[in-house]
Amino acid sequence: MNLSQLDRRKFIRGSGIALALPAFSSLTSQLRAASESVAPRRLACFYFPDGVPMPLPEDPAYQDWAWFPHGSGTEFEFTNCMKPLTPLKDELTVLSGFSHPNSRDVHGHNNADQFLTAAATGGGDRQYANTISLDQVYAQHVGDQTRLASLVMSTDGGVGTARGTHTISFDRNGRPIPAEHRPKQLFDQLFVSSDTGSAQRLALSRSALDEMQEDARRLRRSLSKDERQQLDEYLDSVRQAEIKVEKAKRWLGAPLPKVDGSQLNLELSTDEPREYLQTMFDLIYLAFKTDSTRVATYQIGRENGVGRSDHLARAVGFNLAHQLSHETKNPDGWKNFGIYCRFLHEEFGRFITKLKSTPEPASTGRMLDNTLLLFGSASSAFHLSRNYPIIVAGGKHLGLRHGQYINHAGMNFQGGPWLGKREPWQDQAKGEDLPLSNLYATMLERLGVADSFADSTGTISEL
Repeated sequence: MNLSQLDRRKFIRGSGIALALPAFSSLTSQLRAASESVAPRRLACFYFPDGVPMPLPEDPAYQDWAWFPHGSGTEFEFTNCMKPLTPLKDELTVLSGFSHPNSRDVHGHNNADQFLTAAATGGGDRQYANTISLDQVYAQHVGDQTRLASLVMSTDGGVGTARGTHTISFDRNGRPIPAEHRPKQLFDQLFVSSDTGSAQRLALSRSALDEMQEDARRLRRSLSKDERQQLDEYLDSVRQAEIKVEKAKRWLGAPLPKVDGSQLNLELSTDEPREYLQTMFDLIYLAFKTDSTRVATYQIGRENGVGRSDHLARAVGFNLAHQLSHETKNPDGWKNFGIYCRFLHEEFGRFITKLKSTPEPASTGRMLDNTLLLFGSASSAFHLSRNYPIIVAGGKHLGLRHGQYINHAGMNFQGGPWLGKREPWQDQAKGEDLPLSNLYATMLERLGVADSFADSTGTISEL
């Protein structure tokens, strides 16, 4: 007997359960945090593609349009790229000279997959394998305290392809978690009640899972080694589905948060790029404010200019975002690329400001003080997988110290326009980056989870 002899209907039914469960009602406040006086700790991670403007110091554009600030420590100044974040300077930290060691010799467009995992996802004809992402490590610890373990979003939606991901969230087996890109579906998932058949569907789901487990136990002895591995991977998905079913049963019938969505245009697409981006940020804000989840990721765009996310540049008068990174050698090329980056920072800053101005719903202080925000990309200069542009914001009540630029790269960085010859990622590095996982270990430590992550060698004492 082999896998093809299993009842196909059971596997199809099981696959549906493992991949997507219906939305269920929210838990009552008694099932939320252990104590209302303790504010929930939250994590949100944002990814933007295609790197950032990196003119060299001798370039006239360096003073105004280089992405990284001028200076270091607490004595630094934003360029025009990050000027919108100036009022929030004391709420954030900029870092340079950090990257993932496993990907430093790989083309930058291949690296969104490993941004939150640090895995050796490789490039070209190398074998692809991924590991659990930062957000999912935290979700494993706090996901059972909220209706949704995590909120996974992207502008392009789905999972994309290996090295062309549409999601930056990966489960404990390194499998991509599908991202949602439609504001209406996200809002409904968070705040619209499921139908009255939810209880019956849950009972059927539980029954189907039990049948599949019994089938698998009988079948496993007759399979080859490779088939047993294939079956074990599938059954791991079944076990995860069981966890989701049991959690959904606990939340069934509890009232949903009451949210006024009248100010949100939920039928948006990237044809209205600025409002679309604002709405996606607002949905994360509402999810956090109602404690519907404490973990969120949003991939603002996929790499290499493929997909609807490339249209976001139209918010500031350009056609395609990826194209801007290729045209920096043209007159005003750095400025144009910088204007697009400034747009992204405007919207990120708007999101930070909303969290800063909102009191904790069930505790003291402001939401931003208990929320850790990561904003960055897996490349800096043209296709260069080193010196990632990184911003960390929030989390002051978690012990983070902000108002600084941790300038590990100094002036020893790679950059300049691409002139059609060798690309920066193909050249020898000018300096040695620190593992970005050291930042992730620091974040997990402040979230109260762990003090290590992937290939981390320690934490960042300056934070």
